[in-house]
Amino acid sequence: MAPKTVVVAMSGGVDSSVAAALLVEQGYNVIGIMMRLWAEVGCGVGSTNKCCTPEAVEDARAVADLLGIPFYLLNVEQPFKAHVVDYFIDGYLRGITPNPCIECNRHIRLGVLYRHARALGADYLATGHYARVRRLPDGTYQLLRAVDRRKDQSYVLHMATQEHLVHLIFPVGEYTKDQVREMARARGLPTASRNESQDLCFVYDGDYRRFLRQWADGAIRPGPIMRRDGTVLGEHQGLPFYTIGQRKGLGIAYKEPLYVLALDPERNAVIVGTREELHFDEAHVSRVHWIAGRAPEGPIRGQVKIRYKARDVDATITPVGHDRAHIRFDAPLRDVTPGQAAVFYDGEVCLGGGIIERERA
Repeated sequence: MAPKTVVVAMSGGVDSSVAAALLVEQGYNVIGIMMRLWAEVGCGVGSTNKCCTPEAVEDARAVADLLGIPFYLLNVEQPFKAHVVDYFIDGYLRGITPNPCIECNRHIRLGVLYRHARALGADYLATGHYARVRRLPDGTYQLLRAVDRRKDQSYVLHMATQEHLVHLIFPVGEYTKDQVREMARARGLPTASRNESQDLCFVYDGDYRRFLRQWADGAIRPGPIMRRDGTVLGEHQGLPFYTIGQRKGLGIAYKEPLYVLALDPERNAVIVGTREELHFDEAHVSRVHWIAGRAPEGPIRGQVKIRYKARDVDATITPVGHDRAHIRFDAPLRDVTPGQAAVFYDGEVCLGGGIIERERA
């Protein structure tokens, strides 16, 4: 029987390099593909995305050569700009704090790259994500947290469908990060000591405020900082520069510390309040996806992560129609941020998730 073909999403990093090496050793026919993503131009620096710098491409190609596998670059600049960068800009202008990594996985890795891999005739797409897939006796699939909980990336993969999971492999999900680096060193991979990839890969200097000023077409403008009752306390420099729970940098004087409670794009206002007001015991979530392929018939108990680095919290999750949900947290939270993903778990099983909606200020 001919070996199965796997396309490995290579980044020039240690995780995807070890993923490719393990698959070669397991007898798969492996093809390495690196995506060329959109980057800023005219900024006085090289116009390359941090995830696909010339150095990263060189490292990925060197790993492919060492492993004896073909290596290709796939240009996805246009869909990345449309689905990730433009979404990022538009989200901030709408008063939310978007997570571009979620949209990149939704539209680029599990969209463009997945379809490209299948069109090539590949049986599987593999990535260096720390997550696992489990096939159940009834033929359905589950997305599981990684063995290394500190590096678990199931949060950013919660949009995976049953079709995806049939054809997805996460070779490093069974290992810790330290084990992966050791495997890379043992195999002589040139990426063994490479640093972690950067967030906001398309912002060349890491300054998202500068990026938004430059790319948001003058839509960012000052406005009032106010209490919920309409009392104006000062002026902000632009809604995108503030986030829920922020205390420092508000530039206002008050008898007690104030925090950002909400962003109101209709009034172009930053709403502030006391620490006691900064408590959220519920959240409404849209664009909900259930990995099982269907929503539960009623409320379920589970754990919820409201940010990639947040700790799990116990909650009751109630489906609302096919793509919305209501979350009731067991204990109030301070940093429920519209635009971030709320991802649902039952222990080690990722059930799905959605995007936290902006409440009326």
